[in-house]
Order: sequence, then C-alpha cells, then structure tokens
Amino acid sequence: MNASEFRRRGKEMVDYMANYMEGIEGRQVYPDVEPGYLRPLIPAAAPQEPDTFEDIINDVEKIIMPGLLCPPMQVTHWHSPYFFAYFPTASSYPAMLADMLCGAIGCIGFSWGCCLGRGSNQPIRCVQSLGAGGSLEKGLAPACKPPVPPYLEAASPACTELETVMMDWLGKMLELPKAFLNEKAGEGGGVIQGSASEATLVALLAARTKVIHRLQAASPELTQAAIMEKLVAYSSDQAHSSVERAGLIGGVKLKAIPSDGNFAMRASALQEALERDKAAGLIPFFMVATLGTTTCCSFDNLLEVGPICNKEDIWLHVDAAYAGSAFICPEFRHLLNGVEFADSFNFNPHKWLLVNFDCSAMWVKKRTDLTGAFRLDPTYLKHSHQDSGLITDYRHWQIPLGRRFRSLKMWFVFRMYGVKGLQAYIRKHVQLSHEFESLVRQDPRFEICVEVILGLVCFRLKGSNKVNEALLQRINSAKKIHLVPCHLRDKFVLRFAICSRTVESAHVQRAWEHIKELAADVLRAERE
Repeated sequence: MNASEFRRRGKEMVDYMANYMEGIEGRQVYPDVEPGYLRPLIPAAAPQEPDTFEDIINDVEKIIMPGLLCPPMQVTHWHSPYFFAYFPTASSYPAMLADMLCGAIGCIGFSWGCCLGRGSNQPIRCVQSLGAGGSLEKGLAPACKPPVPPYLEAASPACTELETVMMDWLGKMLELPKAFLNEKAGEGGGVIQGSASEATLVALLAARTKVIHRLQAASPELTQAAIMEKLVAYSSDQAHSSVERAGLIGGVKLKAIPSDGNFAMRASALQEALERDKAAGLIPFFMVATLGTTTCCSFDNLLEVGPICNKEDIWLHVDAAYAGSAFICPEFRHLLNGVEFADSFNFNPHKWLLVNFDCSAMWVKKRTDLTGAFRLDPTYLKHSHQDSGLITDYRHWQIPLGRRFRSLKMWFVFRMYGVKGLQAYIRKHVQLSHEFESLVRQDPRFEICVEVILGLVCFRLKGSNKVNEALLQRINSAKKIHLVPCHLRDKFVLRFAICSRTVESAHVQRAWEHIKELAADVLRAERE
C-alpha cells in the first residue's frame, strides 16, 4: 500500500467507522456466537500472496462485525446506547483522530531525547507553549529550526513533554494538590499507564522497594527475602480483583479490610488490622483505597484512613478508576477529599472522560519513588540529558519500556470539548442514572441496593438470589440490552451503568420497560 492508496483507503475507513458509530444503535448489543466460532471462518495459516483491501474489509463485516442483515452477531458493541454493563469505555471522534496521528508518528517514547544542532550541546525544546489557540505544528515543534542542521538524540521529546503538560492540565482540572504536579520543579508528577491494574502494580512495587531500602538502611543485616516474607498490604473487601493480582505479582501478602454498611473502608477496621499484624511481627507497607468501587461505586473514607497511613508510614494508593473523571465537576470534587494524604493517585480517562483506551492517569507525590524502583540504564538507552534534572524519562515510571504517544488523545479531547463540555457529559450521565433510579423506586417489585452517587445503579427484584439470577439470564439472552451482576454481601444484584456517549433518556426508558416485562415473566414462572 503506497501513500496514494493509503489516502483513498483511509477515507474509506473513516467513512466505515463513522457509519458504524452512527448505526450502532441498530445493531444487537450482545453477540450470538459460542466460543471457538471464528477459527473455522478463517484460513489455518497466513496467506503466501497478498490479499486485497476489499477482501479484508468484506471479512471484517462478515467475520468480525456482521451487519444488520448478516447474523449471527459476533461483537459486543460497547458503545451501543443499550450497553449498560461494567463501566463506560470512553470513545470520541477527537480521540480516534488523535490515535490515527499517534499511529502515523509511530514513536516509541521511552525517553525524552532532544534535538541538538551540530557543534552545539544546547537542547532545542520541542514543546514550549500549548495554549488553546496553538496549532499542531506550533505545539509539537515550535521554532525547531536551529541555524545548523539538527540531529535526533534519544527517543521523543514531544511525546514526553506533551504527556507531562497534559497530566498537569488534568491534575488542575481535578484540583489535585500541587505536590502531585510536575510544574515549577516539584517533586511529583503524572504519567499515563495502560490501565488502573498497571498503576496499582507499579505503586505496590515502588512501595515495596522503598520499604526494603528503608529497613536495610536501618538494619543492613536484613536480607530482602527476610523482609519480603513479612510485608503485608491492605485494601477494602470491595476493592477490584486487580489489587489482589498486584499482590500476587509483587509476592506480598494482601489482606482485605471489612467494609461498613455503606461498603466503605473505615479507620477503625483498618487500625484493628494493623495492630493485629504488627503484633504478629508483620510489616504493613501498602494500602489501596478505592473511590468508586466496581461492585457498587462506594467510596472508602480517605479522610479517616489517610492520616493512619501517613502515621504508620504506609504507602497510600488511591484507585478511582471509574469515579475519578467525575471529580472535574465541582459538585463531585468533595468525593476526592483526603487525596492529600495519598502517595499515588490513579483514574482512567479511558473510562468516562471521552479519551479512547488506553489512557490511565497516575500521579505520585515523589517521582523518585518510582524511578528508584524501576530505573535501569543500559548503554543503548542512555542520552546526554538524562542526569540533568530537567527532563523526564518515562521508561523509569512504568513496567514496559516502550510507550505510545497517548497524550495526543488527551490534548485533542481537552481542547475540542473544553472543561465545560466534559463536565456537561459527566453530569448528563449522572442525571440519567438518577432517572433510572427513580423508575426502579416507583415499582414496588424492585429495590435499590446502595446509594446512587454517580452513573451506576445497583438494583434487584425483592426476593431470592435465584429469581434475580433468572432475571439477568433473561435480560442477556434477549440481547436487547446488556447488564452484568455483582454480589453485595450475600445478595445477587444487577448493575445498571450509564455507559455510551450517545445514550439518551429514551434509551433508559426503553431499557426499563424491557426489564419490567422480563421481570413479570420471571415472577410468573416462579409462581407456576
């Protein structure tokens, strides 16, 4: 494929994508196929000779994403306005365009690098001013024209510096404490991780390294193995399973703190666990507090548990994967109160802030805590400015070495929506969740299981778990809408999450009518 054909096919692909997004409401939200359906539909090995682009696109529509007249349906359409499962996965046209540009630039932004003029050792900065009126050319390479031809040293200055600025932009939108920002030579800073799971693991590994160094500095005879077997981390019993996975990968014990009646972690339960474990000779070193749990969007009490972690010298990581986007709205910012006690904070713009996957925003108060855990400098990755203190090499902030130019998506979305546009989007979803809550409360057969704070409603039929399991089975078998469940203590609960960028009140109303009809069928069958 040459540039001429790429232009033609690229326009066709944009049309295909736009047509898909515009027509997604008409596609069945949940697939019909069984595991293993795809292998018989494609050859057993790659073709020896090239296929045509037309053949590939035909197979996409036939095998991957069949149209309205080509059953069975084979894709779960996450951006359908009838998708109410899990949590939102963000999607917007500006982010898609930015992803296209990211693919074209194709840099592997593991380090900053610089442009140097021959005969000069002075770097020419490639990101200077990113004002709202700045053009792409001005933002990515302003005045990058030295008097003598430049050469490129290291990986990508623009990729690194745009990310640093975007993380500060987003931090200010959230009103994060200044200690988390990178500007004005602060000790903290932000980095884009691939997911909240990665962010939790990175924080745990950094905390583990920090406590091992601290204890060995005080007692040089202690081995790493001796310390590791005594380390213990904590989270609420409502925390995401990725926290448990981080403990498994990190090789440390992880204990669940019982949550209260509102499914929140409180100071008394945490303090009790700490005292018990310290008396047993264990070393508490890491704690994850969740703001907006996956099960029911509950909030651990940061104002209570934060001071305890600071007093006990325990790394506090705050996971707000879903709920964090809402904190850009002043009326929801109080839910983040207590973040000043945290050592690291993370949420996913790729969930609810219109930035397509993957884009997980993580901040730390002391970036040396990360670089101290992950820094390795083989000769082939070194560059002349890495020890200057003026630049960021994000390879030291993460588990992978390579990284994509993900900050482009943030830049495009933040500028084309503006803070007010993003706030309006969040508020609309919260309004729709309260609309659904109101519909549920009007039906005496149903109950709301936990306070509705943001865009998630947890509800169920009054009665047994069996009847609610039957209702969910009928809902997903009908494939008109898609929901997933959770367990709250001993109750089987249905989750209704406002997800799609295009969802409107009419979709919520239709979904509720559909749920009511199926509930009547379930209750009728139970009586018979």
